[in-house]
Amino acid sequence: MRRNDPAQYDQLADEWWRHDGEFAALHWLAASRAEHVPPAPHPGAVLVDLACGGGLMGPYVERLGYRHVGVDIGIRGLELARRHGVLPVRGSVLAVPLADGCADVVLAGEILEHVEDDVGVLAECARLLRPGGALVLDALAAGRLSTLVNVHLLERVPGGPPRGLHDPALFVDRERLLAAADRLGLDLRLVGLRPSMRQAIAWKLGRRTTVAMKPIRSTAVVFAGYGRKR
Repeated sequence: MRRNDPAQYDQLADEWWRHDGEFAALHWLAASRAEHVPPAPHPGAVLVDLACGGGLMGPYVERLGYRHVGVDIGIRGLELARRHGVLPVRGSVLAVPLADGCADVVLAGEILEHVEDDVGVLAECARLLRPGGALVLDALAAGRLSTLVNVHLLERVPGGPPRGLHDPALFVDRERLLAAADRLGLDLRLVGLRPSMRQAIAWKLGRRTTVAMKPIRSTAVVFAGYGRKR
């Protein structure tokens, strides 16, 4: 199977909700994402979750009071997401089958590094958001350090991402992303992320079910983006 083949997610569908499984780090990122989503501003507020996978954001979004719409191309992931309170919509993140301005919040977690047109995904985020709506994203940065860590190192470490899940050729150019955000009417700031080393060791020893993601200055490996639509 080639690198970044979407079929891997269907093959690994049983891993979505295992806190010690192949997608463990996605649980950590989901919790980090949720910390930056404001409570629902009004009854019926909508949160659109692009590339929602198995619906890991479901419990957080429910507590925050949103109607949670999850968009993905993977059927098995969408079936799981439905069980966790997500309204599933099958579709591409580059052509989301939802109306302009329908969302109070858009999440784009761990998807920009899986598409050939990351700016196209950002444009869809801007299209879906109402003025003043919030955007939360996270992604892998382009560059040698990111490739070394995310591919050559972590794919070989037990508990790291499955081999072949990422194609470094698609990792995200941060300057291009910020320039595109400005053109699209999005005020976006980027922050580096890393897992707590102490908690990661405790997780590996079976003493924790999750690991906190810590903000750091460097965005060179993993980064998050927090923004608003003007």
